[in-house]
This record gives sequence, structure tokens and C-alpha cells, in this order.
Amino acid sequence: MYKSVIHRRNFIRKMAMLSAMTAAASMFPGIVFANEQMKEIPEDANYDWKKGPCRFCGVGCGILVGIENGKAVAVKGDPNSAVNKGLLCVKGYHQIMCIQAKDRLTHALVKKNGRYVKTPLNEALDLVATKMKETITLHGKDAVAMYTSGQSTIPEGYIASKFMKGAIGTNNLDCNARLCMASAVTGFLTTFGADEPMGCYEDIEHADYFITWGNNMAEMHPVLFSRMLEQKSKRGAKIIDFATRTTRSSTASDKSILFEPQTDLAVANAICYEIIKNGWVNKSFVQKHCSFSKGLTQIGYGREDHFEFTDAPEKIDFEAYKDFLKAYSPEEVSKYAKVSVMDIKYLASIYGNPNKKVVSYWCMGMNQHTRGTWINNLVYNIHLLTGKISQPGNGPFSLTGQPSACGTAREVGTFTHKLPHGVVMNKNDRELAAKIWKVPVENIPSKPTYHATEMFRALDRGDIKFIWIQATNPLVSLPKTSRYRPGMQKETCFVVVSDVFPTPTSDVADVILPASWHIEKSGLYGNSERRTQYWDKMVEGPGETAPDAWMFIEVAKRMGYGDLFPYSKANHVEEIYNEYRQFHEGAKHGMAPVDVLKKESGVIWPYVNGTSTQWRFNATYDPACANGEDFHFYGMPDGKAVIWQRPFEDAPEKPDEEYPFWLNTGRVIEHWHTGSMTRRIPVLHQAMPNAYAEFHPEDASALGIRNGDYIKITSRRGSCKLPASINERGLPTKGQVFVPFFDENMLINDVTLDAFCPISKEPDYKKCAVKIEKV
Repeated sequence: MYKSVIHRRNFIRKMAMLSAMTAAASMFPGIVFANEQMKEIPEDANYDWKKGPCRFCGVGCGILVGIENGKAVAVKGDPNSAVNKGLLCVKGYHQIMCIQAKDRLTHALVKKNGRYVKTPLNEALDLVATKMKETITLHGKDAVAMYTSGQSTIPEGYIASKFMKGAIGTNNLDCNARLCMASAVTGFLTTFGADEPMGCYEDIEHADYFITWGNNMAEMHPVLFSRMLEQKSKRGAKIIDFATRTTRSSTASDKSILFEPQTDLAVANAICYEIIKNGWVNKSFVQKHCSFSKGLTQIGYGREDHFEFTDAPEKIDFEAYKDFLKAYSPEEVSKYAKVSVMDIKYLASIYGNPNKKVVSYWCMGMNQHTRGTWINNLVYNIHLLTGKISQPGNGPFSLTGQPSACGTAREVGTFTHKLPHGVVMNKNDRELAAKIWKVPVENIPSKPTYHATEMFRALDRGDIKFIWIQATNPLVSLPKTSRYRPGMQKETCFVVVSDVFPTPTSDVADVILPASWHIEKSGLYGNSERRTQYWDKMVEGPGETAPDAWMFIEVAKRMGYGDLFPYSKANHVEEIYNEYRQFHEGAKHGMAPVDVLKKESGVIWPYVNGTSTQWRFNATYDPACANGEDFHFYGMPDGKAVIWQRPFEDAPEKPDEEYPFWLNTGRVIEHWHTGSMTRRIPVLHQAMPNAYAEFHPEDASALGIRNGDYIKITSRRGSCKLPASINERGLPTKGQVFVPFFDENMLINDVTLDAFCPISKEPDYKKCAVKIEKV
């Protein structure tokens, strides 16, 4: 089944062909490259095809990697994967090319007298352990920290949590998923009492409408967008784009509606106003399955160090909620959201039509928001009021940016407040962790410490004196990076970086550890639809590269915690996963056993009695529903989902006379996150060699700016110079500039604002005030 259709000598020719396809992708939204396009390749090779997940985004596409003479030489989409059905995007098809990069980290490097010295890995790990122990002895356990990634495998995240929280006894563990998915987590938890979407990708085959909230799926999740386009072509499903700029997704949609930044909060409330006004509420569903609450308002923005916030929920009734919505009539909201009354009513009519199925999709546009938890709550309100939830083709769906931001960060628990099951604040959750980890429960602190932004503020202040950064590049990805770079270069701070390639973050490290690329080790990822995927090691890594989980274990042993980490090097991935499964036994979150995952191209949890649960909280599909009703939101003590009263509140920084433009940042189809991998793929780098600043043509004309002219973007925090782009890929609204953040030579995050949602602690990369100068 996995025999080759690609010859080695044709592989390079194939890459050249795909370079042209990459250029074509710039013109056609959502383009992907199907397996059928490879049929012209002679069938005279004999590759050994190995299955696994893609290394990039949270869609979780299945891939087949062609191995020849111990080398990975080809990639194609796995036709057995229910996620992508043999399709891949441009990044997916090219992913193995970067592991051949000339600057690949192959040996440990230790900084000595200002220069990096190649060092045996065992010696480097000795040094890491020594420095951790010294720091704890001199300054206490909360002076050491670990910052991991949504790219970490499930075993890597599990070991990081066990090592920091169970062995050392500090909650100084957070991850870069805080920067992209934390608001989705708090949104799910506050509304449903349980994290992760209740639906799955099969919703695409059932929905009549797809409404994308601030989400450029054509570039960010192209395989899923292609599945939507297929349904549009086959049966007339419609795509409605709701965004702050015109993108490829907009041009491929049936309708595009633009709104003023931050006002999505008001528009969501206006939709609920219309649903109630027009009698479109599913009264039976709401009465049986929903409660109403309100939280605190004017909650701040987290811009100051040591910012703390705790919400104070208060129960209300339907009439109070209805009264609150009076301020959000379409006529009123239209005045400041810049969305027509007709368009607001149109959106409401889609959700309110009992004969049409609707899926709402979002990603960073809603999550990277100073009211990220609120806007997640408000979209859930729309689905709950209409009862369009937890059914095939009906539901809200938060998409994910990283391959295991769900499976590792959210499920395993590499946030400061999380455990592999539950949270550190809950005594029962701590006791369960202590039992499985075989540590005294007192080892696990009951109070969270630093979320990502505050962790690096603490490092800058000198409160954290040792940090281990794994599989992420914070000196490109953090907001307001201009603050943290000097802090990490202080002599009082010892920095360890584990990565596959050198990055601006590794440039400031005291020790650089050479990590294995994902196919050079075994592992598991968890994608956006709760699908866990396992893969076996496919090839040997170069030099002394090693899996991050094993490097964590080796340091733990050197620090005297060896009895807590009794795993074998050869089989540690399976042993760790089997231990982790103990945290989720039962119908609500049961994980599939390894032998099943080895056979299948991913399995959705909860996995109960040999079957995946595709739609949670619906008794027809979910065996965990135990209230005898058709729906049971069992994450909440009363079994009911919460409809939240959440107001519109302004962004913390808006354009003014001195800084008259909004800055919005994001990604492009060719590159992934900070570009440390994709910029080492020649085809993708040639297709998109540098970042740029998108302008509305009228703004460009007023400033005397033409395509390619260099401009300087300045905020109250920093500046960045880069070329202008007008009427090329995307079209911002007047008064807005858009910049992708993949280019380490054009650090736009020196400009961005470190304000965040006070509930989720996720920063807002989409809205700050800047001025523009032609260079």
C-alpha cells in the first residue's frame, strides 16, 4: 500500500515543479497539491513509506515519508488519513527539505569566553543539570523556568510537566501555545467546563454555511479550506468571511464582511440581539441545557508587570441577558463596527435559520485578542441560543496553529496552571498527579506562577535566573521582543536552547542542545479535532542530535530524580504515553492505546470501547453523556453550558494623531511561524524571501509609497523597516497595515504591544497603534 510512485532522480525535478505550484498558490486561494499530480513520475523506485503527521500546523495532516538507504527523500499525503485524504499544502510537501540545511545543529554548543565551543552532548547535559541545581540552591526553585512549545510531542510535554512540577516542585513551566491558543482554552472552559472542540472535521461534509471569524484559512489552514471549497462546488455550501482585511479567503468566499478591529465583540452581541428579537432562539435547548452568567468588566489589559486578574462570575437569567443586549442593536453597533446593518442581520439570519447547519471557524484573529476569552464566549453564545452545537455540521470550532498545541500544551498540560489532568489549583488533580508520578503531593505547588509574557518579564527583572527553551523561538515570536533580548543577554541569566536550527533565540543561549527533527524520533501529536497521531522513528538524525524528552530525562537523572524517570532509551515514548494515559481513563477523555495508534492514521478522543467520539456532549454520539437527555455538557457541575454576558470594550491602544495606523500581524502560506524551518526550504524561501507591509492603495498614495519602497513602522515600543506591498496578496482596510512575522531580519514584534487577555493571558498581536514613514 505504501510502495513508491516517485523515483529519487525525479524528486529534485518534482521540487522544481512544486516551486511553480507555490507561485500559483499565491494567485489561487486554498490551493493544495494532490497525490494525483504525481502520477507522471515513473514507478521504478522502491521507497519504504512511513506514516506520521505533518510537522507544521494544527490541522494534523497525515503524511507518508519515503525512505531510501536510510534517508528521507520524498513526502506525500496519506490517503488513509481522514484529515487530508492524501492532500498536502505547500509546506507539507516540502517539509523534509529543511532537515538537509547546511546550518543544521548537529552537536551541543557551549558558550565559553563569548564564543560557542563544540561540546560532547553528555558534557553539555552535565552543565545544564549543574546550573539548574546551583540556581535552585542559591535562589530557590522558582528561579528556574522552562518554556516549551506546541511543537513538542506529547511525551516531551509530559516529561517537562513531570520534571518541573513533580520533581523540582515549581510551576515555572509555560509554552508558546499561550501566544496562540490560550483564549480558546479559557473560552471552552468558561462556557463548557471542558477544553477542546466538541465537533470534528467531518462537520465540513455536513454544514450548509461556514463562517470564518477573523481567519484566513486559505493560507493558514489550506487543506481544510480546500475541503470547504469542495463542498461549495459539490452541494452549494457557502463560505462567509468575517475579517479586518481582504485576503485569499475573502476572494474565494461567497461573501466577505469587514469590521473595525476589536468590534467583533459588538457584532457577536448584535447577532444574539437579532436572534432573540426575531424569535430564532431554540427555547427547548436553552431551557434544558444552558445557564446565564456575567463576569467583571473593565478588566484591564495586562500591560504592567505583576498584573493579576480573577473573574467573579455571577448568575443571571435570560431576561437580564436580553436587557443587556439592548445596547447592541445592529443599528447601534453599525456606527462603530463599520459593518452595515444589513450584513449584521444577514449573519444573524444564517445562524437563526433552523433549516441550515452552520460551523464557525476561527484561529488567531479571535484568540490573539485582549478580550480573547470573551469573543470565544460570544460565538458560543450564538450556537447555544440556536441549539446549533455538537451535531454533524453544527458547531463552533477553534482551529489550532501548531501540530500539538492541543495534544501537548492543552491536554498534557505545559501551561503554568495545568497538570496532565486538571489544574494545579485543584487538590484532587494534584493528588492524582502525585499518585501517578509517585511524588508527595506537597511537591506540586497549588498556585500558578508565570504565563509566557510574565515569564519573560520576570527573566528581564532578574527573578528568573535559568531558563530552558525548547522547540520555539521567543526572540522572534514574543510581543515587544525589544524588552526581552537584553534581559536574556544578562550575565545573571543562564539560557539553554534545544532546537533543530540556530535562531535569534539560540544566538543568546549559554548552551545550545541539538534536537531531533520529528521523523528522527518516535512521538505523538494531538491536532485541532482531538486526533492523536503516533509515528515511529523513520531515520537517524545527524551527529549527536537527540529527542528533547530524552534530554529532559538525562538532566533529571543528573539532578537526582532518576527514580521518577525509569524509562528506557529505546522505548521511552511508548512508556511515557502509557503512563500519561492513566490521567484520562474513562469515557470523557479516554486515549487510544499505542497498538491502535500504530495501525491507524490518527484516532479521535474520547476513545471508548474501541470507538472514537466525534461529537461530544451529544448523547447520540458521546457515551459520557449520563443525564438521560439529548445533550449533556458534563464539564459543568450542573450539566449546562453557560451563555455569557460579555460587553464590547475598546482595545488598549488605538490609532491617534501621532500613531494613526492600526498594525496587524500574521502569517503567509509559504512560511510557518518564525520561519526557522520553512526559510531553510529553498523553494519556499524563493517564493517568499522576505516580509513586507501591506497598505490600502489610498493610504499608500497619500504617503507617496509605491510597491517595493522601504518604509519604517514605528510604535511606542520600537520600529521595523521593510518593503511596502500594495494591491498584491492582501488588502487591509484604510488606516491599517498588515505585516507577516516570519522574517527574523525584519522583527515586527519589536513593534507590537504586550497587552493580553486578562483571563487567558494570551497577547494581542492584531491591534496596536503605529506611524509610517517612507525611508
